[in-house]
Amino acid sequence: MDLNYSSEETAFRDEVRGWIAANLPADLQNKVTRYQHQSKDDLIRWHKILAKKGWAVPHWPVEWGGTGWDVTQRYIFDEEMGFAGAPGIAPFGPTMCASVLMKFGTEQQKNRFLPRMREGDDFWAQGYSEPGAGSDLASLKTKAERQGDHYLVNGQKIWTTLGHYGDWIFCLVRTDATVEKRQEGISFLLIDMKTPGITVRPLILMDGGHEVNEIFFENVKVPVENLVFEENKGWTVAKYLLGHERMGSARTGALRREMTALKALAATEQRDGQSLMDDVRFRDRVSRTEIDLEAQELTAMRFLDKMRKSGQPPGADVSMLKIRGTEIQQMITELMMQAAGPCAQPFAAVAGGAVDVYTSRLSPRYFNFRKASIYAGSNEIQKNIIAKMTLGL
Repeated sequence: MDLNYSSEETAFRDEVRGWIAANLPADLQNKVTRYQHQSKDDLIRWHKILAKKGWAVPHWPVEWGGTGWDVTQRYIFDEEMGFAGAPGIAPFGPTMCASVLMKFGTEQQKNRFLPRMREGDDFWAQGYSEPGAGSDLASLKTKAERQGDHYLVNGQKIWTTLGHYGDWIFCLVRTDATVEKRQEGISFLLIDMKTPGITVRPLILMDGGHEVNEIFFENVKVPVENLVFEENKGWTVAKYLLGHERMGSARTGALRREMTALKALAATEQRDGQSLMDDVRFRDRVSRTEIDLEAQELTAMRFLDKMRKSGQPPGADVSMLKIRGTEIQQMITELMMQAAGPCAQPFAAVAGGAVDVYTSRLSPRYFNFRKASIYAGSNEIQKNIIAKMTLGL
């Protein structure tokens, strides 16, 4: 097993790192590293910078605008983006829906949607969860009735991340309510968010931010040509899509940046005349978290080595990256809260009456990252997957 980068891979990492340093706008980097709100324009601006370089969709086939990078190069690219504090590319279109279209879409659908996803011309959202249908997604009730050349969609989606930015949304809808097995009778539709009958209502989170939404569909007409794969076979599409979420959810590059920021913050904070990092108990917690992060990086390299040799995607045990990665994310936000103390409160004033924008974002960020162990499949579900598929329990 080789847990190191080759000289060629190290050179590639340096190339990526240098390009990001030269091309990442300072204002966008500042928003990421200081945990400030990123607008739709911010996300699209960085997407288009990457698209101009040809790096917006490195995981795509070359014929559709991909880079031709292997799995290790793509991993390095993602980690360098996170370490540098670059805005992420919203995954709903370029990663999730695009993978579905390449596998199940018609040529007409590919030619219509993929170029616009690649160039950042359309912002996509995901319409999966509903009230009462989250982890148990097969119990969804949003209905699509076929009427000639279109479907009539009625129902509700919830927890739709960045749905208020969406130009398009891909949705799981029920097209047959008579089936005994709930996974049957579900279809996968592409819906233009400008269609009459769609209402987007914000859900304000504990951190005070507008990140997620509930979306209502009332007699929304969707052309039949926007059906992906076969009617009532959407569960097959959904399972394929969810398999693309796991490997990148560990965010080790971003976590390394966060760990550096945590130690810098703790070194400057004073408690009883000494640095917080001089406190044995606090330093112990930081050290344990950093060791967990090192182990996480080595585990990711193990998966990379396995994929390099086999040419196959990772198995169910890749869920351990998601589980441990999100736990480390949450631990770092907790330690940052402790390091900043009262200044972690929103709009907390520091000496002289000024507001420290950075530290005053730490409390909202702590609350926001409570979701990390839930999204992309809750950690409890991931543990069940590992127990069943890997350990055979």
